[in-house]
Amino acid sequence: MNLKNVRAGVIALAGASMLAFSAPAAAETLTNDDVLALLEAGLGEEAVIAKIETSDSNFVTDTQTLLAMRAKGVASPVIAAMVKRANGTVRFDDASPDPTVPHTTGFYILVETEGSAKMLKIDPIASTQVKTGGVFGYALTGGIASASLKAVLPGGTAARQTSNRRPTFYVFFDVSGNQSPVFSTGFGSAIVSPNELSLVDLVEKKGRREARVGSINIGGSKTGVMDKDQISFSYEQVAASVFKVTPDRDLAAGEYGFIFALGGGAGPGASGGVAGARVFDFTVK
Repeated sequence: MNLKNVRAGVIALAGASMLAFSAPAAAETLTNDDVLALLEAGLGEEAVIAKIETSDSNFVTDTQTLLAMRAKGVASPVIAAMVKRANGTVRFDDASPDPTVPHTTGFYILVETEGSAKMLKIDPIASTQVKTGGVFGYALTGGIASASLKAVLPGGTAARQTSNRRPTFYVFFDVSGNQSPVFSTGFGSAIVSPNELSLVDLVEKKGRREARVGSINIGGSKTGVMDKDQISFSYEQVAASVFKVTPDRDLAAGEYGFIFALGGGAGPGASGGVAGARVFDFTVK
C-alpha cells in the first residue's frame, strides 16, 4: 500500500473520530410514549411535568389520543402539561370549574347553579384603617382588660355571594416565579400555601366590616388573627400550585373572608402585619 495513501487514511480516520467526539448529541424530543414510559417507571407527576416543560416535544393531543392516555392512568395535570407544551402557549380560562385548566393567579369560589358550575375570582380587598376597641376597659383596669385591634374593610357586603353553606374554593398560586402581587406579603415574599391564610367571620357594621387582628393588654400585644376567631378549614393540592379549600363546618348566613397580614403595623402596641390585612371576602346568603 502506498505510504501516502496510508497517511491520508490515518488522517481521515482521526478527523472522523474527532468529529464523533466533538459533535453534540441530538436534542431529545419527548413523545406521548416517552411520557407513558416515564410514568410506568415510577417517576412522580411533578417530575414528569417538569420534564415536559423543559424538553422539546412532539406530542399528539387530539381528543381520542388524550382519552386513551387518560384510560391508561395518566393524570389530568400531566395531560394538561402536554397540551400546553404542544400548543406552545398557555390559554387561561378563569371561569372553568376544572382546577387542572390554567387560571390566572388568584383566589376563586366555585359556584353551582342549575346543574352547571363555574369559578368566580375573588379580588382581594385591603383594610383601610385599624380601629382600637375596648379602650375604656383597658384604661379603667390599667391594662388588665384587653383592647382589641380591628381591621376595617370597606363596604357592607362582599361582591361574591353564595347560598352554599359549605362552599368550595380554589387557590391558584403564582408558578411563574414573578411573585404575583395577589399573594405578596409586603416583605419581598409571597405566600405559597392556604395554611398561611385564616378564615374569619367578619363583623358587620354600618357600611363596613371588621376583623379582629390583634389585642393589647398589660402583658403585651398580639398581632394576627386570634385562634378563637378562626374558622377551621381543610385543603388539598389538586395540581401544581393549585389547592382546593373547604370549611370544616357549615357557615351561617353572613360575611366571611380569608385573611392574611401584610407589612405595616398600626394602633397602640401593634407591630407589623396589622394595618395591611388583605382579605378575600365572600357572603353566605
